[in-house]
Order: sequence, then C-alpha cells, then structure tokens
Amino acid sequence: MSDSRKRHEALLYHAKPKPGKIEVVPTKKYATQHDLALAYSPGVAEPCLEIAKDKENVYKYTAKGNLVAVITNGTAVLGLGDIGPLASKPVMEGKGLLFKIFADIDVFDIEIDATDVDKFVETVKAIAPTFGGINLEDIKAPEAFEIERRLKEELNIPVMHDDQHGTAIISAAALKNAIEITKKDISKVKIVVNGAGAAAISCTRLYVKLGAQLENIVMCDSKGVIRKDRDNLTAEKEEFATDQDVHTLDDAMKNADVFIGLSKGNVVSPDMLLSMANDPIVFAMANPVAEIDYDLAVATRKDIIMATGRSDHPNQVNNVLGFPFIFRGALDVRATKINEEMKMAAVHALADLAKRAVPEKVNIVYDEVSLSFGREYIIPKPFDPRLIYEIPPAIAKAAMDSGVAQHPITDWENYREELMERSGSGSKEIRMIHNRAKSNLKRIVFAEADHIDVLKAAQRVHDEKLGKVILLGRKELILELKEEIGFTADVPIFDPKIDEEEERRQRYGEAYWKKRQRKGRTLSEATKLMRERNYFGAMMVNENEADAFITGYSRPYPSVLKPILELVEKERGVSKIAACNLMLTKQGPLFLADTTINVNPSSKDMIKTTQMTSSLVKMFGMKPNVAMVSFSNFGSSNTETSKKIREAVAFMHRHYPDAIVDGELQADFALNKELLAKEFPFSKLNGKKVNVLIFPNLESANITYKLLKQLQGAESIGPMILGLSKAVHVLQLGSSVDEMVNMAALACVDAQQREKNK
Repeated sequence: MSDSRKRHEALLYHAKPKPGKIEVVPTKKYATQHDLALAYSPGVAEPCLEIAKDKENVYKYTAKGNLVAVITNGTAVLGLGDIGPLASKPVMEGKGLLFKIFADIDVFDIEIDATDVDKFVETVKAIAPTFGGINLEDIKAPEAFEIERRLKEELNIPVMHDDQHGTAIISAAALKNAIEITKKDISKVKIVVNGAGAAAISCTRLYVKLGAQLENIVMCDSKGVIRKDRDNLTAEKEEFATDQDVHTLDDAMKNADVFIGLSKGNVVSPDMLLSMANDPIVFAMANPVAEIDYDLAVATRKDIIMATGRSDHPNQVNNVLGFPFIFRGALDVRATKINEEMKMAAVHALADLAKRAVPEKVNIVYDEVSLSFGREYIIPKPFDPRLIYEIPPAIAKAAMDSGVAQHPITDWENYREELMERSGSGSKEIRMIHNRAKSNLKRIVFAEADHIDVLKAAQRVHDEKLGKVILLGRKELILELKEEIGFTADVPIFDPKIDEEEERRQRYGEAYWKKRQRKGRTLSEATKLMRERNYFGAMMVNENEADAFITGYSRPYPSVLKPILELVEKERGVSKIAACNLMLTKQGPLFLADTTINVNPSSKDMIKTTQMTSSLVKMFGMKPNVAMVSFSNFGSSNTETSKKIREAVAFMHRHYPDAIVDGELQADFALNKELLAKEFPFSKLNGKKVNVLIFPNLESANITYKLLKQLQGAESIGPMILGLSKAVHVLQLGSSVDEMVNMAALACVDAQQREKNK
C-alpha cells in the first residue's frame, strides 16, 4: 500500500461514519417518561442522597467503578514526540477502544493543556472523583516520573503510567521465561538497556525487582553509556549509571547475556550480536523498526531468544497483554493504587500462563500445529482468551494481600465466570480470522471486481495481506476503477468475455462438459457458459488455479448459487449444502444455520446441518454448544416443525452422545442460562453457553440474522456455504466492503483448512 493510500485510509477510518472511535452508550432504559423520570429528575435524587450518606455508594449507583480516565498532555505521543494535547486525542481514543474490547472497561479520554507538573497534577486531582482509575499516557520523561509519583501518593484510586509500566511488566515476564529456558541465573546475567526514557527506566527497575543486579546492568542513551563520571544526569539516569570501563553500545554488548532495546531502529549490528554471550536474549522493542531486524538476528545467532514489538514475529512484547487486565483486577477490588506487588503479580501470571498448554483456539488463530513454551513462545499471545480470566484474578489477589483492596473478592469461581462473560465482544473473532488468513495467503477470486465496492474490498484484502487477490470482470472497467481508487498493485485480472481468454474458456468448458455431458449439457453450451463470470470463477477453483471464490454482490442469491451447485462438487457424505452466518454479538459469537439455502429442511437435513455447522465452529477454535430452536420447548407442541426437531435431536443424542446438542427450545431459553437451568435442568445445554442456533426453516433463520444485524448492530460474517468441496462463498446482495473483506478472510481460512485436511 502506498504511503498516500495508507494516509487516506487512516484519515477516513477516524472520520467516518462519525468522527472518533468511542461514544457514550446508555445502559438503562430511556424509552418512556417514567424511565426518564428515574434517570434524571426527580428519581436521580435518591442515589444522590444515598451517596451523600456513604461515599462508597457511588460504586453501587454510578459507573465510576468501571470507568478509567486515559490522560495525557501530548508531550511524548508514540513516535510523534511533543505534538500537544489536541493532536494526541486520536491516540487516547484508541487506548480507550483497547480497554473496552479486551477488558470491558469504559473510558473517557482527557487531554490536558498543561506541561507544568504542578498544574497537570492539580488538574488530574480535581477531576479524579469521576473515575475508578487513571491511566497516564504519552507524557515525556522526566516529568512523567514526578507526575505519576505524586498522583499515586495523593489519590486513592489506581494510577498507572502505561508507557512506563506496561512494557516493563510484559518484558519482565518474557525475560523471566527466557532466562529459565537458557538455564541462566538472573542475579548473574549481564544486561544492556539501550534507551533511558520512561519505559527503559521502569523496565530496568522491574528487572532489578525480579533479581537482576545493578552492577550487571549497563544503560545507554543517545550520548552513549550512562556512566557515573558523566555530568548533568537526571536522578533516574544516576540510578543506573555504571563505573564499568565501557563507553559505547558496541563496548557494552561484548559478553552481554541480555539486550533490551527501547530506543530506535537499526542500532544493533550482526557483529554486536556475535559478541554477546551464549544463548543471547534480545528484546528489540523499537517500533515499527526494531533495533535489529528479526530475520537478520536469528540468521546471525542460531542460539538467540528474540522478542520484538511486532505482531508478525514470535514473542511480541505488546502492552495490550497488560494494562486492560491490570486495571480490570484493580477496579474489581476497588484498589486504592497499583503497587509493586500488583505489577509483580502480573509479571508472574503472564510468565506462568506461557508455560501452560495453549488452547487450540490460539493455535488456530496463529496457524500453529501446537504452540508450546520455548524459545519462540515465551509470553502469551494477545488473542489468548485466558488472559481475561487469568490475569485480573492475580492482580486482585495481590491487591488484597498487600492491603490496598477495599472490596475483597470472596467467590473466585464466580469472579472468573464474570470475567469470561465480559469477553463477549465479537470483534476479536474478526481479528482472529484476519490474523489466521495472513499466516498462509491463498488465491481469492473476486467475481464482480468491476463494481467499485468489490474492488475496494479486494484492495483491502491485498493491502492488509489477507490473501492473494484475483480480479474477475470487465478488464477495461476494472483498470479504470483501480486508477480511480489508487489501487496500484499489479494483480491478475481475468475478463471471461474477451478473446484473450478463449483457450481458458475452451479448457474450462471441456472440463465442465465431462461432468455434465449425461445431464443434458453439450460441449458448445458448456464452453459458452464460461463467458459468465460465476461459471468461469468457479472453474478456476475447480481446476486449482485459485483457492477460493467470492461472488454475489450484485445479483440475487439463488441466481448466483445455481452455477456453483452445477460446477462445484459437494463434500463426501453431503447430499444437501447449507449456509451459516456468524453473528458477532455483545454476548459473544453466535452461529446461525441455515440462513440462505434450505427452505424447509427435513430432520435428516437438520442433522447434517448441525454436523457441518459444528465442524465450522471447531475451525474457529470453539466448542459447539448447539440449540435447535423453535416456538416450543421440549414437546410442548406437536406440530410438524416441532416433531422434526425432536427427531433430529433424538438422532444426535443416540448416535453422537458426546455432542452438546438439545432442543426443541425457544430462543430465550436457549440463550439465557439461568432461565434454562430453572425450567429445564435436564437439558444437555444446562450450564453451557449456546453458540449455535439451528433453525427449523429458512424464514426464521434469515429473518433472525437480518434483525440482529440491523437492530442490534451485530456484525455478520457470511453466509458461509457448508458442504462444498471447495472454498466458495456467496455474498448477500449489496454487502458492505467490510463484510466482503471479512468473507474473503474467512474464505482464505476455509481454503487453509481444506489444504490441511487433504
């Protein structure tokens, strides 16, 4: 993607459909005058009076307990430097978004126009009663140290400068494990830290708490090694000044065991790496360009343990592993501060989590056969679903043990359940699909690339490296549209109607005719059909000249499906295909089937749809919990619809007793665990979170998924066709660019899975 294109896309993302990335959403009813009278005057007076009697009631009656302020003055924003409070606002909104999607914490971003420490501190103190915690962000050193110190001392809510402590906590967990793998002694390892800003100082302090010795640490800044004989050192730099006879980074690296990079890119040479001790540990965390390129480093030293700040290499030191979960635990016990004990608890919890068996879901996301503790896996992955229910309890317990928790947790099992419920936001499923697609790019044909939205989707798939794009349509128009939207990449373009494709049409037509010659097709007819893009594109996949096929944007679903059913064979054992939509709801991912194909499936059809949908769910790394839904519950009606569901469920129970399937069930009972447990404790779904709904007919399934999409704002991936032998998927008429991009990523993952299953 060109720099101008990246800039345009970034600006468009932040500007449309409404400016910014976060908003305030009501959590109570407000439809009637009665609701509003409770929300505001006169009803609001009652909680006000209760809080006036006892300030602790503010946590009972307001959002304070789940509200964090992300506060900056814009003096050290990412790699942009001192750009001021207004220019820092997009970053602070982004931090708020991460808090919400990873730990379900609400955020107000606060940008303060004050560089004076006293003024900044007084401003934060004045607004602190609003919040349950304060995340300081992008404040330059050395002021950041003083600001955090004073606010921690003068406020009774958690305060943390994530630039300092986030990287420190994650890298300390990684360092602990790396040292264990190399069988070294942390009290004896020689550590070189390149950088002396807020993050570097905090990282090094935490390494010392982990057991590193000051006399074994050399810190460098832009002037070289920070030595005790240097003038005008800040108090923080004096803390790590050395009297060793070293003056440059080159000198410091000789025989060093550990290099910690928190500075700028390309400052470490291969010769420096070669001068390090055996089994060197190198954390090159400058972003986006590391202190030394990952591939160069591992080629230079085969015995290296390497970590970076990048997601495209093993061992990513990513702050998102820390701050959402640290604040989650602190808020949940109403901690008065985030202290050293809580930070160390996070270090040990992250380090320990990396040593445990990795859920299959994580292996699937990162396209690994089996991630396991070792040189290329020393810290958990950001998409690990265990983070939300493993790290906050460790933080909460440390807060309780160290005496800073005001609301201790007594039922830890219930707390873990609550944390799991908080992880319901479905956007992470999209991130997982995209991440997996990137791991092994597949050739994806876009059948209607002469429509501008389809071409935009293909452009994004190419630019985001989700797949290898093949464009299908009127070539002349595609080239014009490519120029219009700035899609400059040289990708294959096929126009089935032009003379240049005569040889391919003939070859495809003959292959098609051989399959259909006893079903009324002549060779001439078969060849002529290859001028149509859906026949042509499907044959590209059939002939292994592409891996996946996406179509359906501009034509009704049935007309698009017909040629696909003629050309693409079904999977073994499948007599009827089906379709499934993945709805990304606030309560978590929900698979709905059959949403587009079978109008009135029989009990046998429903059994097969259940099996195919369950396989799809497993492809996403989840365990399927299937409810066959109806207007009735467990025999309360004897209509034909209810009977066929009961027959299907009985078959599944008899022949697949380990499968979690039950019905017939009304949708509210299927999705409400408490309601189900109360009325139907015998159900196989009791205590399970249902993530698959199998519908008795097309009407109910299609209406449900479109209602969820329009009224609840649930994102949809699909409909995904189940039962074909190739990764072929048909879009809904007029799908959005985002929907097409997500479908393309899913098609890529589908093709990957088929390749593995061969």
